[in-house]
Amino acid sequence: MEPDELDWRLLAELQADARLSYNELARRVHLSSPAVAERVRRMEQAGIITGYSARVDPARAGQPLLAFIQLRCSLGTCLLKTTRAQDYPELAEVHKLSGEHCTLLKVRASSLAHLEGLIERLGTHGEMRTHIVLSTQYDGRPVEQPLPDRPVTASAGWT
Repeated sequence: MEPDELDWRLLAELQADARLSYNELARRVHLSSPAVAERVRRMEQAGIITGYSARVDPARAGQPLLAFIQLRCSLGTCLLKTTRAQDYPELAEVHKLSGEHCTLLKVRASSLAHLEGLIERLGTHGEMRTHIVLSTQYDGRPVEQPLPDRPVTASAGWT
């Protein structure tokens, strides 16, 4: 399923407030409630909408430290192959990478001592580069309708 313009308007409204009723969504996008319900159901079935959740402020919930850790696993100690999510509850996101490092971890900690202990545990998997976040200037961009591909400039002398 490829979302159309109306689906993107519904997605924008739901990403801004997932608690909106079908009646309120219908009013905002100028459709009937049954039509909105059907479109949302189709997007859920297609896996475009994967769930609904509350946004929690980690700092106010006792996890004020945020860090990103680039990990280059040693042979036979890959984090993703030798551990489970339950082993590292501090990991908010795990991304497999191309390039020099194989994994990028987004971690939350309650204190510097907590972060230090986590780094020691993660160090058993390989080489790391740690970046502690001082402040976040922008977060939470909703998924929007994709833009067309940007033009690419040909390299002079290589054609």
